[in-house]
Amino acid sequence: MTVYETALGASTPETITLLGQDLARDVMGSVGFGELAFWLATQRRPSRGETRVFEAVLAALADHGFTPTAIVSRLTFLSAPDSVQGALAAGLLGGGSRFLGVTEDAGRFLHAVVSAAELPADDDGWDALALETVHVQAQGKARIPGLGHHMHKNGDPRTARLFEIAAEEGLIGPHLSLFAAIGRVHPRVLGKTLPLNGAGTCGAALADLGLPLELLRGFALLARTAGLIGQLAEELRNPVANDIFLSVDTNTRSVTPSEE
Repeated sequence: MTVYETALGASTPETITLLGQDLARDVMGSVGFGELAFWLATQRRPSRGETRVFEAVLAALADHGFTPTAIVSRLTFLSAPDSVQGALAAGLLGGGSRFLGVTEDAGRFLHAVVSAAELPADDDGWDALALETVHVQAQGKARIPGLGHHMHKNGDPRTARLFEIAAEEGLIGPHLSLFAAIGRVHPRVLGKTLPLNGAGTCGAALADLGLPLELLRGFALLARTAGLIGQLAEELRNPVANDIFLSVDTNTRSVTPSEE
């Protein structure tokens, strides 16, 4: 008989266990959802400070208004109101390199740099490493994930707050340190000042927490699921999806197909 081992959820006729704990007695009402999500991913219970930073990241990524992910969720709900799961899935499937995916891209990028370098001992050392990193990216005409924002040109409000929370909890590690240094030195190379965006800072913070790099986008999607539920709840109270649809439908113009 094949046995499938798991440290996650398992059941008997009398009990349900999760992460080695009795679900009903030890988890429900005692462990917050953010703490549980971290615990499930790492199979170690986070400290209070780690939970605070992790939940700050989830809050930072939950909802950004009428982004494509929110709009497609609302439109899918308009088309199939019997399929909440379809509306949520539609929004989550839109998480990629331009929306939400930057969190993972930044975490992976920073990790690749710090893994290949001797970690500096002070800000001057981090600035030197960041300067070299920006030069390499600029020479290859490659962007630095997490640098720049289409709206918050003078600074993303989430970024400073995430750094503040991580500092308060003593959880600024190499990824946040390098990202902060990139923010300080990049104007010397690029000739312009770009903000460190919140999604990139979230990726750096998650990497410093030791969460799996391969799952960083998953945590962004976890956060956005809550935001999309909020979007659908608002759509029920104050529907706009039909107006969006009609705006496109009534402003469509037929043109001759391009030969190119």
